[in-house]
Amino acid sequence: MASFPPRVNEKEIVRSRTIGELLAPAAPFDKKCGRENWTVAFAPDGSYFAWSQGHRTVKLVPWSQCLQNFLLHGTKNVTNSSSLRLPRQNSDGGQKNKPREHIIDCGDIVWSLAFGSSVPEKQSRCVNIEWHRFRFGQDQLLLATGLNNGRIKIWDVYTGKLLLNLVDHTEVVRDLTFAPDGSLILVSASRDKTLRVWDLKDDGNMMKVLRGHQNWVYSCAFSPDSSILCSVGASKAVVAAILV
Repeated sequence: MASFPPRVNEKEIVRSRTIGELLAPAAPFDKKCGRENWTVAFAPDGSYFAWSQGHRTVKLVPWSQCLQNFLLHGTKNVTNSSSLRLPRQNSDGGQKNKPREHIIDCGDIVWSLAFGSSVPEKQSRCVNIEWHRFRFGQDQLLLATGLNNGRIKIWDVYTGKLLLNLVDHTEVVRDLTFAPDGSLILVSASRDKTLRVWDLKDDGNMMKVLRGHQNWVYSCAFSPDSSILCSVGASKAVVAAILV
């Protein structure tokens, strides 16, 4: 039987309470949403919260506004309340950095989510070329979505626009993680038994393919200094790779 270490107060855990609910709309004839919610993610700066609402839809919510509504109205469902509905930003206008709610149609079942933020002084690790399609600034915030068809779509959080469509995995993308150093290095873990390393500052070019797993890869994580990547899959082993 599992037990908590001495430093953990079990009574404090029991006291934890629900502060609010975010529910996907019930739409039995709409194959975009309304099914199981499989994944959630917070932006590194806490500005946004994202979760998959079902088949194809991801909802981006400004977390501070959402939390404020929770505290004001208890567990009332913010999503389905017209009086509490958060403002949405049109993809073609509005202030870029002002948090707005977005609903993103990813085109396929969403298995994984990850936020990434840019640090301008971090150069591309892949190639040193002067021209890039995208030049990410310091205030850039990206959302990566891993899909059932093996694709990874990269979205601008502030506008809801699709920026990149990464195509190389042949099976479900089970997990995504950005390097914590602001380099916009993205790693994807897939059922095709591989992990792939992408450099978003180099227009999403794939840097490496890691093939240490013999079965599906479920999850991956960077070390705090972004030099080591660890991953687990359908086996009893943890695979570590040095990326520097």
